[in-house]
Amino acid sequence: MECEYINARIRGMKRHLLHPSIYETLILKPDVESIITELGTTSYKEEIEKASIQYTGITCLEVALRKDFTNAFTKILGFMRGDESEKYIKILLGRWDVQNIKTILRGKNIHVTSAEILECLVPAGELDETTLIELIKQPDVKAVIDLLATWGISYAKPLTRSFREFSDMRDLAILEYAIDRFYYKNALKVVKGENYDDRIVRNMIMMEIDITNIKNVLRMIRDKVDVEEAQNYLIDGGVVLNTDKLLTMVKSSTLEGAVKQLEPTPYNFLIHVPEEFFRGGKISVFEKELEKYLIKQGIRQFLGDPLSVAIPIAYIWAKYNEITNIRIIARCKTADVPEKELRGELIYV
Repeated sequence: MECEYINARIRGMKRHLLHPSIYETLILKPDVESIITELGTTSYKEEIEKASIQYTGITCLEVALRKDFTNAFTKILGFMRGDESEKYIKILLGRWDVQNIKTILRGKNIHVTSAEILECLVPAGELDETTLIELIKQPDVKAVIDLLATWGISYAKPLTRSFREFSDMRDLAILEYAIDRFYYKNALKVVKGENYDDRIVRNMIMMEIDITNIKNVLRMIRDKVDVEEAQNYLIDGGVVLNTDKLLTMVKSSTLEGAVKQLEPTPYNFLIHVPEEFFRGGKISVFEKELEKYLIKQGIRQFLGDPLSVAIPIAYIWAKYNEITNIRIIARCKTADVPEKELRGELIYV
């Protein structure tokens, strides 16, 4: 199938993305029900109508968003079935499989309810919502890993290998690192070529490795992990941050010192995080800024070669951004979060 045809179809899908002004409309709505009503006039109408048969309120909206998200990526893979570009999209969507598995493991580790775990999932990869729900039903971390292994899902391999260490240490970071490393290592193997599409996807993966490593370094500094142990949680293959640079960040022993090391890199925007978050050790703020950067870089691919995989990559990130923003608005309304704080959580691109 010609890339020109595929990208023409995806540009058609792009026209159905929400205009930024819609976010302003949603922010000004008084409650979740009125947000649902407004979204019922958009491309989300069909899934909202289906969800409203069984659910109301925030649950109705979450169900509709998850289904719409899944439908979008199923459609993209349908366009690409059998095409060379299919492998690139599968690699990218695989990041959400990893994210979803990690979310489920975290939930099981701290005994969060199944409903709360489901609300945090993004069923965009090969693990569909039905599969994810079965994983959520498992009683504990080991049962989740065992079920993945029973199904022959590749991510079970690194988790199974690392489970004994996790069981001894009770540190979920051991499992998270194992699955991250497995995903990135295998993804980079697929995009070793020098053609335009390989380079685009490889650069996105390498940037994610940098971002994952920065998050791990900040977490280890907060938790006072020593340098020798820190080496076990760093992933090779980033764009600008090699192991030596990352260990220098760890050795700085403070969030301020670590972030200062990023000054000559594309991630120097972390320097501008308000000082109180450095003092308080609240790394979630840094993680959100890194996520925003990643999303923006993904959406920027719309500026790439119109006959390349850049267009579907950009659409995937734009759709993810849209769903994320809707979720933020709805959840903030449910929790009576002040408007100023809500606006600060949104990602405008």
